[in-house]
Amino acid sequence: MSRFLPEGSLISTEENLMYINNPDKLTEAYKRGKILEAKALVCDSEHNLRLKLGGVNAIIPREEGAMGIREGTVRDIAVISRVNRPVCFIITDLTTDASGNPLAILSREKAQKRCCENYIDTLIPGDIIDARISHIETFGVFADIGCGVVALMPIDAISVSRIEHPRERFTIGMNVKAVIKSIENGRITLSHKELLGTWEQNVEAFSPGETVTGIIRSVESYGSFVELTPNLAGLAETHPDAKKGLQASVFIKSIIPHKMKIKLIIIDTFDYTYNPKPPRYYFSGSHIDRFVYSPPSSRKLVETVF
Repeated sequence: MSRFLPEGSLISTEENLMYINNPDKLTEAYKRGKILEAKALVCDSEHNLRLKLGGVNAIIPREEGAMGIREGTVRDIAVISRVNRPVCFIITDLTTDASGNPLAILSREKAQKRCCENYIDTLIPGDIIDARISHIETFGVFADIGCGVVALMPIDAISVSRIEHPRERFTIGMNVKAVIKSIENGRITLSHKELLGTWEQNVEAFSPGETVTGIIRSVESYGSFVELTPNLAGLAETHPDAKKGLQASVFIKSIIPHKMKIKLIIIDTFDYTYNPKPPRYYFSGSHIDRFVYSPPSSRKLVETVF
């Protein structure tokens, strides 16, 4: 299976720079149909993207700016939003402009179609892929899974610990791993929590008697749920200063694997500003058929089957 990476992965590579900075190499790339990348500098009044390839002017016509633009199934924001960002493309013609200066005609649509035909269309549920966060919404994130083609990762698939907004976990442009959760009518849905470790893997970092930091995720009449890691939370006894979203120092009272419970005591609380860091992944393979979150001794089975 050919592997295509999220947009921006090629732009600084030695090979890409060799092609876009040398007119002779541009001709070679044109003949070979190479996928290259460069930064879109301007989106003109007709929604064509303008670029520079070394000293050569280049243009991606509006209809070639993204899959679906030509058919009207994708809005022009998909093109406009690429200004000052890397775009992938295939050179479709090397010609001259009205003043006789060299002009390269490019197609991002053709690069995306090749990515789909040779990579994305071969993916199946359970495949683990590279992705890059491109848009963040309240309901989830959209991630570039190859050549600017995006897929949705719903908020409840980001981590086991519930969050209010995906920006608590991700920033735009962050490189992540993702699992193909489902494919329906050509639409790919991603998951992420299965790569962040099982209950046992996460709890190995903690021991009874320790005092550690966490984030208060919810406050109930019987106590507060405190996130210790994105895939691990414990229940703290009621505390007068407990409020959702605060950071807390918590004493680990006990860890009970067969009940999948961690009992905590809140020592103090602090204001907290989210500053997402690249996730820690516990799974490094390329495919997963089944993820069992719960420990073998647990009375409750928590699993994902792809």
